Amino acid sequence: MPRSVLHLSTAAVALSLAFAPPARAEGQAPEVSASVETVTPDSGAYLAARAAEAEADFRAAAGWYARALLADPDTLHLMEGSMYANLNLGEVGLAAEVATVAKAKGFESQLAEIALLADEARREDYAAIVAGAAAGRKAGPLVDELSLAWAKFGLGRMSDALADFDAVTATQGGEVFGLYHKAMALALAGDYEGADAILSGKVAGPINLNRRGLVARVEILSQLERGDEALQLLDQVFGTEPEPAIDALRVKLRAGEPLPFTSIRDARDGIAEVFFTVATVTNGENDPASTLLHARIASALRPDHAEALLLAAAKLESLGRYDLAVEAFAAFPPDDPNFYSAEVGRADALYEIGKKDAAIEAMRGVARRYPQMIVVQTALGDILRRDERWSDALPAYDAAIKLAGDPLPPHWVLFFSRAVCHERMGNWDLAEADFRHALQLNPGRPEVLNYLGYALVERGEKLDEALQLIQDAVQAQPRAGYILDSLAWAYFRLGRYDEALAPMEKASLLEPVDPVVTDHLGDVYWAVGRQREAEFQWHRALSFGPEDKDAARIRKKLEQGLDAVLAEEGAPPLAEVKAAKNGN
Repeated sequence: MPRSVLHLSTAAVALSLAFAPPARAEGQAPEVSASVETVTPDSGAYLAARAAEAEADFRAAAGWYARALLADPDTLHLMEGSMYANLNLGEVGLAAEVATVAKAKGFESQLAEIALLADEARREDYAAIVAGAAAGRKAGPLVDELSLAWAKFGLGRMSDALADFDAVTATQGGEVFGLYHKAMALALAGDYEGADAILSGKVAGPINLNRRGLVARVEILSQLERGDEALQLLDQVFGTEPEPAIDALRVKLRAGEPLPFTSIRDARDGIAEVFFTVATVTNGENDPASTLLHARIASALRPDHAEALLLAAAKLESLGRYDLAVEAFAAFPPDDPNFYSAEVGRADALYEIGKKDAAIEAMRGVARRYPQMIVVQTALGDILRRDERWSDALPAYDAAIKLAGDPLPPHWVLFFSRAVCHERMGNWDLAEADFRHALQLNPGRPEVLNYLGYALVERGEKLDEALQLIQDAVQAQPRAGYILDSLAWAYFRLGRYDEALAPMEKASLLEPVDPVVTDHLGDVYWAVGRQREAEFQWHRALSFGPEDKDAARIRKKLEQGLDAVLAEEGAPPLAEVKAAKNGN
C-alpha cells in the first residue's frame, strides 16, 4: 500500500530510533514517541546530534537526528545528518528511508543518492539502479559508473555491462578499476581465460592487485586447471607463514581440488566490491569517515566481506570510536578464517576503552587457538608490553622468534620488542644483544638506533657510540621530537650543555605536552644558567602527568635545585661550564 510522505518520514525516524542508544544514556538521544508530531524545531536535539557527529559517535547522532526530524521533518540538513550517521553505522535501510523522503520533497543530496543506490543493490533491484542512472543520479563517479555496469550484469545484459566497464577503463584515473571489475564480471560469467588475461597484465599491462584481487586470480587459475601456478602465486605473495584463509586454499590446490570462484558471486557482490573499491581509494586521506561510509555499505551488501569489515573497524579506531570498533570486530564468527585478525583488532580496541584485562584475555585466547602464527604471538607480546607486563610479554616474543626460524629483515621488530622488555626488567646484556640483532637485520631503523643510544646514555656507557647512534636516528627522522630529546640528552650527559639547548628546545616544540621532554628541557636550562626558565618547565612537566617517580624527582628539583638532587643521588655534578649561579 502506498504511503504518504508524512508517513514515510515518521517511519524513517522511528526506524532510526530503533537503532539509537539506550534511553537517556549520557550523551545519547532519549526515547521519542514517533506518534507525537510537532512543528517546533528541536534545536537541542540538533545541537546534540552535531556534537555527537563531531565525535564520530554515529549511534548517538542517529538517535538525536531522529528526534530532531520528528520535530522538523522538512529540513534537508537534518535528513543528511541522519543518512550520514546511519550509513556510517551500516544501516543502509534506515538511511534509504530518509533518502526516500528527501527525494519526494525534491531535495538534491549526494548522500540520498548513495543511500538509495545501496538499498537498491541490497534488494537486488537492478532495474531501479539503471533507472536511477538514467535519471541523472550522482552518487560519485566510480560508484555511479561501476554500479550501473554491475546492475546491467544482474539484469543479464552482459554486453552492455562489459561496454560500461570499458567506458570506465577509458576514463583518466579509472583504468585499473574498470579493468578489475570487468575481470570479475568475466570470471563470474565463466570466461576465466578473459579474466586471467586482464589480471595477468596481458590486456593492458600489469595491474597492482590487492589481497582480494590476488585471491580472485588464484581462484581463476584453479578454474583454468593451472593449480601449480596458483600455488606459486600464493607462495610468492603471501609467503609460507601460516595464515588460515591462505592455508585453506593451499590444501585444496595441493589435493588437486578446483577452487570455486567465490570472490564475486553475483551482481550484488559486484556492487559491494564497488563500494569497497572506493573505500580503499579514499583510505589514508584526510577524512576517515568517507572510507568508513563506503566500507560500511560494502559490508552491508555483503556481510561476509572480511576486508570491508576489517577496514571499517580500523577506521572506527582511527576516529576514536573504539566501542563501535569492538562491535565490528566481534562480527566475525570463530570459524571464519579472518577470526584471528578480528580478535587482534578487538583486543586492541578493548584496551583503548580501558578494558585491559578483557583485552589481554582475548589475546591469550587467540594465541592458544593459533600457536603457530607469528603475527598472533607478536600481538600478544605487544599488548602485554603495552601494559608494562614485561616478564609476561617475553614468552610471546620468544615464541614468535622461534617461529620465524632464520630471521629475515622484517623480523627486526621482534628482537627490538623483546629488547625493550629485557631493558625494562634490568636484563641489560640480553637487551643490548637483541637491539644489536635488530640492527643487523634492518640497519638504520631509527627506533632501534634511538632506543639503544638513549639506553647507553642513561647507563653512562659507550657515550661516543651512543651519541652517534642517536645522531643517525635524527638524520633518519629529523622531526621526531622524542629522538631530538634523546640527542639533546646525550649532549647533556656528555656535559655539552650549549649543544643540547637547540635540539632540546626543538624537541619541546614537537612534543609540547610530553612530561619527559619538558622535564629534560628544564634540566638543560638549569645547566646553562637559566634557572627561572628551568623551574617554569619543571612546573609544566608536573602538569602533564608524569609517572609518580618522575613527579617526585621534579618536585625535589623545584625545592632544592638540580645540583642538590644530583648530589643526593650520588650522580656526577654538572660540569663547570654551566652557569647555574648567574642569578637568571
